[in-house]
Amino acid sequence: MIIDCAHYKDGQRRNKGPVPLEEAAARRGEGGFVWLGLFEPGDEEMAQVRDSFGLHELAVEDALAHHRHPKIESYENDVRLVILRTARYHDQAEEVSFGNIAIFFAPSFVITVRRGGESMLHEARQRLEQRPELLSAGSSSALWAILDEVVDDYAPVVAGLERDIDEIEATVFSAAVAPTERIYSLHGEATGFYRAVHPLLTVVDTVERTTMAPELRPYLREVHDHLLLVKEEVANQRDMLGLVLQANMAVISVEQTKVGVRQNSTIQQLTVLATIFLPLTFITGFFGQNFGWMVDHVDSLPAFLIYGVGGLSVALVVLLLWLRLGMSRSGTGAVQGEAAEPGRP
Repeated sequence: MIIDCAHYKDGQRRNKGPVPLEEAAARRGEGGFVWLGLFEPGDEEMAQVRDSFGLHELAVEDALAHHRHPKIESYENDVRLVILRTARYHDQAEEVSFGNIAIFFAPSFVITVRRGGESMLHEARQRLEQRPELLSAGSSSALWAILDEVVDDYAPVVAGLERDIDEIEATVFSAAVAPTERIYSLHGEATGFYRAVHPLLTVVDTVERTTMAPELRPYLREVHDHLLLVKEEVANQRDMLGLVLQANMAVISVEQTKVGVRQNSTIQQLTVLATIFLPLTFITGFFGQNFGWMVDHVDSLPAFLIYGVGGLSVALVVLLLWLRLGMSRSGTGAVQGEAAEPGRP
């Protein structure tokens, strides 16, 4: 779909409304340049644009493909294809959505093929039309305006990632466990955004050396500086998320250790109770048998106290002495081990 098509000459737009495609292609010989903006065009429409402007078929095929990295390619008739990655951050979903802008750039025309709604080039066109001193530099002014718009749109993405990273960082370093899946997800988003930003530095450098008008190079260097700042911030965010992930794993490990300690303490208490009741259960079960001797001799209260309660008391005393002996041996072994360590007083 054609969004806008205009002919620019001497720093001015020569038509108030969009120019038909055939007329725009014919005006290339009148001086100035034509700027054609397309949004998700179909194959038939792109074929018409290719025939009207003499674009290479491989360049058109490349423009319609999905790209994960920015790049710049040169074709015949002094035509260059610049691929840009646009980005927008969605706070609720905590993810970065990407789009593509393919720019066919030549001295007499600029054709943009936009896929995805992550960048509005109409605003870049309007700002450039308000700067006739820059617009008079020719088609490279449109390329600069597009690059400037794309890089400016990166700033909200950096800010959105920074807010979520600060929130996760505050959670982890307050000794609370943050969702590990959320950290992994944000790390993936930051990595994908870095892949869109970092290669664009090479593209901007190439444009500055080969195609940009001399009077526009200071403005392009400003775009380069902003892009470099974005790249450094995204790299720092990616590294920070790696550190936060490690810290979160450490917090999880501490929490698991605390749970293990509580479980061990519970098991130890249950073991002590089971150890105490084991001999008592044995003695009670033994005296609960109907042997003839027991029936004949344990027939009074003193006999019950001696054989029954006395037997239980003896078992408890022996068990306590055994437990205390074991603890004293453990303490003696620990002291001897410390004394045997070299270099300790």
